[in-house]
Amino acid sequence: MTTNLKFTETHEWIRLDADDTAFVGISDHAQQLLGDVVFVELPEVGDEITMGDNFSLVESVKAASDIYAPLTGEIIEVNEDLTDNPELINEDPEDRAWIAKIKLSDPSEIENLFTEEQYKENVVEED
Repeated sequence: MTTNLKFTETHEWIRLDADDTAFVGISDHAQQLLGDVVFVELPEVGDEITMGDNFSLVESVKAASDIYAPLTGEIIEVNEDLTDNPELINEDPEDRAWIAKIKLSDPSEIENLFTEEQYKENVVEED
């Protein structure tokens, strides 16, 4: 895992790009639970999302899983590579397979997220 990531209890991660923008994706642990990813439903650029609301969907050969917004903001970019290559989620979930880039409405929400160590201790070990 990359140490500059923050995580949610529902297995999403964020990586700050600037003070008010962040990339969002799903954790390596989540992609392992899902198995082979076959489809990613990307949000629309311009969509307003609220922390905790679902904004995307990842389908695997085993299940479909909603992806929840780790922070509140506006979608300013989506990872179009996932349209033709959803398997990127399995290959590089915490870097190249980011789902969306968000312009944050309230950067202080980051304080509600887990560090990598907290995520491993409080979420991964419980699964």
